Amino acid sequence: MRKIMLAANWKMNTTPNEAQELVNQMLPDLRAHSEVEVLLCPPFISTMLVSELIKNSPVKLGAQNAHYADKGAFTGEISPSMLACMCQYVILGHSERRRLFSESNQIVNHKIKSVIKYNLCPILCVGESLEENDSGRVEDVISTQLRQSLEGLSSADVAGLVVAYEPIWAIGTGRAAGGAQANTTIGIIRRVLAAIFDENTAAAARILYGGSANGANITEFLSQPEIDGALVGGASLNAAEFVSMIKHASNAKT
Repeated sequence: MRKIMLAANWKMNTTPNEAQELVNQMLPDLRAHSEVEVLLCPPFISTMLVSELIKNSPVKLGAQNAHYADKGAFTGEISPSMLACMCQYVILGHSERRRLFSESNQIVNHKIKSVIKYNLCPILCVGESLEENDSGRVEDVISTQLRQSLEGLSSADVAGLVVAYEPIWAIGTGRAAGGAQANTTIGIIRRVLAAIFDENTAAAARILYGGSANGANITEFLSQPEIDGALVGGASLNAAEFVSMIKHASNAKT
């Protein structure tokens, strides 16, 4: 059975002091629910701090992005080699990176190959815009994103792969996709993964829902057979709400 994951993407929020306070508020409850894999993805400036705070706990650490080069003249960027000593996961291809920073599927592909080289697990984000959704192009859009982002990789390369389905029209809007709707699209993602690799790889991959997931709707999503967790944005900045989501998740598929 695939272990449920709740990944907290804090985006460009929290100072180091605020990050420390947030972790300290949540950590006792997170320790108590190790049946759910909890991942914290703070801003880069707090990565080392959070790494120390969660040491000797079941909580994992992730980065919100990475460059594809090992090192070099890339002002402001962070390489996978710099993250490997602290992190276990890296979010790649988030819709905000695609939309605001013009990251293409090809760039995401380079990044995935680079983080894998350092034994970091990619969380590949895919999703459609409202226009693409309304015009019935969801499967074509998602399939293209998956195939181009994972081009040149083998089943062995993507062992442990996590995919986050984030309908762009639901991110930060409070308008979440319904559980059944998200489950249908995540089922498409799993079928595409099977076509790219094989059935076993597709069955093993964890696929999360991302897009205004919160304490009020997490049970609806986790009750669906294809959904293995959530990539959580705003709700993860509230310790009580994120802990509530963890507690709901711990009971979701027992």
